[in-house]
Amino acid sequence: MSDHARNTGPMLASLRCGAKIRCGGSCRSPAVRGKRRCRMHGGAPGSGAPRGNQNARQHGLFTRDAIAERKQIQALLGETRKLLQEMK
Repeated sequence: MSDHARNTGPMLASLRCGAKIRCGGSCRSPAVRGKRRCRMHGGAPGSGAPRGNQNARQHGLFTRDAIAERKQIQALLGETRKLLQEMK
């Protein structure tokens, strides 16, 4: 074994990737400089969707209007259930 001391301080002190892994924990790899994810979870150059990605808006299921409409429907259903419970 070599008596050469390794300089691992900067590596150990770097930010860690914040991605959630399959078993429920978080990724413990170091994040790419200037980013919050490691190279495997989207920190690598060229990863991710392009700017102005039109594929992300194909169905409109998660637009503000659709989400607000679903919340309104859930509130109406809740009121209806409450009314039915009072009638029993």
